[in-house]
Amino acid sequence: MANTSSSNKSTSAMAKLLASHKNKVVTFKKGDSVKGKITKLTSGEITVDVGSKTEAIVLEKEKRILNTIFSLFKIGDTVEVNVLNPESDLGQPVVSLRRYLGDIAWKKLEELQKSKEAIEVTVSDGTKSGFVVNTAFGIAGFLPQSHLQQADVTPGQQIKVTVLELNRKDNKIIFSQKTALSEADFAQAVKKLKVGQKVEVTINNVSSFGMFVSFALPGTETILEGFIHISETSWEKVGDLSEHFSVGQKVEAVITRFDEESRRVNLSIKRLTVDPFEALMAKFPVDKKVSGIVAKVDDAGVTVTLDDSSAGSEQEIEGLIRKEKIPPTTTYSVGQQVTTTVSEHDKRKHKIILVPVLLEKPIGYR
Repeated sequence: MANTSSSNKSTSAMAKLLASHKNKVVTFKKGDSVKGKITKLTSGEITVDVGSKTEAIVLEKEKRILNTIFSLFKIGDTVEVNVLNPESDLGQPVVSLRRYLGDIAWKKLEELQKSKEAIEVTVSDGTKSGFVVNTAFGIAGFLPQSHLQQADVTPGQQIKVTVLELNRKDNKIIFSQKTALSEADFAQAVKKLKVGQKVEVTINNVSSFGMFVSFALPGTETILEGFIHISETSWEKVGDLSEHFSVGQKVEAVITRFDEESRRVNLSIKRLTVDPFEALMAKFPVDKKVSGIVAKVDDAGVTVTLDDSSAGSEQEIEGLIRKEKIPPTTTYSVGQQVTTTVSEHDKRKHKIILVPVLLEKPIGYR
């Protein structure tokens, strides 16, 4: 009986010991976030001690993420990992550092945005409106054309930028090569300017839809960003702006509007000169009877090339008979001679609006 009692005590002590040891082993489930220390950091393997019976292995296949891990961490560093698989076929937890790297990156970007400190990024891909750029801590953002300081940016190039906008919820990061004014600073600066004021601007970038420019606020060292839309460069239709303007060129422009949302000043070059349509309005006043040749017939109506022999100019002047003003029984063909009356002037579209001269008013004519 004594031997049996001793055996039972020994078995009980062993069970307690095993239970005690078992309680010290941490168990995980997929999706858990746990802290641990990096124990191995090589190109072949990265392991983290997370308190489990074996060290967790970090699974990251993307080269950009791996490069970030090697640049940020060393053996012994405490990190936070996310469990991808509580136990692999080899008995090790499989974890990821991706979310932790994201937290570090966004915190760093927030600090950089507040300090307005410049960082170096690598240009990745170009788009119509700007460039995708990568940071050294493994997160990418966008550099718009309007915030380029130079015209010769190419993929693979390293450039200095500042953080302009951050929105983690939408995963939106906007960078700039320029020092952006705060909303309050912009509002204060434009109080010293007025619509219609002439300024000399420097062209920073020429795009297919307009030009991004900058100029110094008169009497200060404050630099304001501006934009001249292609339609505001000339009274005539412009096809390719790069044939007429170049980066670094200085031009005179007039202020047309203050864009508080983008903190830019909208400008115009063409409004420094008289609108030539003003002269046409004088030559073709309302109610004047004019003749011309039909140049085009489409859904908008009939385009007529007007006879302007009295003007002493070779310029081709066009008028428009709107579709709703054409009598139901009347048809027009290209090359046809017509007599019309000037009905109104569409100054915004630079159109002389005509109505046909009718011998009698047809039924249904408006």
